[in-house]
Amino acid sequence: MWQPYIKGFKAYLQLEKSLSNHSVEAYLRDIDKLLQYLLANDLKKNPGEIDLKDLQQFIKFIAELGMSATSQARIISGIKGFYKYCLTEQICNSNPAELLEAPKTKRALPDVLSFEEIENVIAQLDLSKDDGTRNKAILETMYSCGLRVSEVVNLKLSCLYLDVGFIRVIGKGDKERLVPIGRDAVKYIKIYVETVRVHTKIVKDFEDIVFLNKFGKSLSRIMIFYIIKDCALKAGLTKIISPHTFRHSFATHLVEGGADLRAVQEMLGHESITTTEIYTHLDRDFLRSTLHQFHPAFKK
Repeated sequence: MWQPYIKGFKAYLQLEKSLSNHSVEAYLRDIDKLLQYLLANDLKKNPGEIDLKDLQQFIKFIAELGMSATSQARIISGIKGFYKYCLTEQICNSNPAELLEAPKTKRALPDVLSFEEIENVIAQLDLSKDDGTRNKAILETMYSCGLRVSEVVNLKLSCLYLDVGFIRVIGKGDKERLVPIGRDAVKYIKIYVETVRVHTKIVKDFEDIVFLNKFGKSLSRIMIFYIIKDCALKAGLTKIISPHTFRHSFATHLVEGGADLRAVQEMLGHESITTTEIYTHLDRDFLRSTLHQFHPAFKK
């Protein structure tokens, strides 16, 4: 009995909110979890009959399952979005999710690699092999531009403006941004495109994708994880690193170097400046040494 409401919510997210398919699916998964809970507890209520107590019991249930505070907060956000839609469409007279409180989430500081560690990781690639040449271009681009893993696997040839040192990135919610690209990344993209990609038999509809697998299609997100994990292992790194580590390191090195937070926000494609502000907490040692060096109160 929830299906027509869920179908309407999906259309609302796609058409009115212009969210990406990935974001829409995430919202629908959150609502599906609530629906599964209601069915399991034999609560035959439509969205307009659900009250705050029902939702609180659901959150208590997923917390007891061991779901992290971050995951709980995301699900609550999905439910709140659904009930805003229901209110707009007059499916319900009041919003039962309005007073639903998300658990306090601690902002975890991600692992960051130094410039030397980044260089060491990239140096593990075997450039005598075609995939090594491709992977060198991928990692140089990720670090140079601070790209999300989805952004690098979907990067298009038509979005490269290498002669002027920029690339056009299609990020979350299909939002576009222009990002400067460094000399090394430009160099290795050109080497890959001119010496490896040119010999790849490309599958129809993948002609514009920059980084291709040996079958002529775009790389999977998981493949980028494997490439980085393998390089980190060979480099002898004990830190837990992922494609996102390159993005975090890119941002942290900019902030440590004194870059304006608004500029970093623009390059990362963050909707809110508060998301970018996490990087100001990552360079405590750098800040402390600066204070000791320059602030009169620390010189005593």
